[in-house]
Amino acid sequence: MTEQFTDGALVLLSGGQDSTTCLAWALDRFPTVETIGFDYRQRHSVELECRASVREGLAALRPDWAEKLGVDHMLDLATLASLGETAMTHDVEIHMTAANLPNTFVPGRNLLFLTFAAALAYRRGLRHIVTGVCETDYSGYPDCRDDTLKALQVALNLGMEKRFVLHTPLMWIDKAATWQLAEDIGGEPLVDLMAERTHTCYKGDRSHRHAWGYGCGECPACDLRARGWEVYAAKRAHAGAFGNH
Repeated sequence: MTEQFTDGALVLLSGGQDSTTCLAWALDRFPTVETIGFDYRQRHSVELECRASVREGLAALRPDWAEKLGVDHMLDLATLASLGETAMTHDVEIHMTAANLPNTFVPGRNLLFLTFAAALAYRRGLRHIVTGVCETDYSGYPDCRDDTLKALQVALNLGMEKRFVLHTPLMWIDKAATWQLAEDIGGEPLVDLMAERTHTCYKGDRSHRHAWGYGCGECPACDLRARGWEVYAAKRAHAGAFGNH
């Protein structure tokens, strides 16, 4: 265990569009960047298979990113799936619940993810923790809200007597702006990587290729990603800069 904190970062990398954008964002800012993923027996476990490809793709885009990209960590959180049936962990139809939340909501998931990430960051001596949560274009999950993250940062710092900084670069932008952020960071090659290598679809569908990437095209995650792409692509077309992705 290291006792000395550095300005390195730990990025929560699921293999999806948002977390991949966050990884590129971190590689653009911090001297060293490690990644962490979680296997909670998610229905779309194919996202975990995309993580290595995403890391390899980002490292290939820029030599300095390849130098900065450090160790990848994977934690087994199977207990989450055993706590109750959700559409993220069981093969059930996606619908809204009585709490006015989609049944894709896994109670406590992001709270646990960030707590485990902080514990690992403590051991690795990393000050910065980066996550792709957002309350602009999202499904209403309460553990994605800015207030939740601010409160959690306080709790983690008090509970570990450290000064972690939780970064949420996507918190106040929509999915169209997330595509644009990828372009701003890494240009068209990064946008292409996002479309081809990341996975967002809740149903784990990698058999249907759309302009925005792979997915069923029907679940809430695909809907958000597709609508964001349409707005982003329209703006690029209007600016006369839209190419084929």
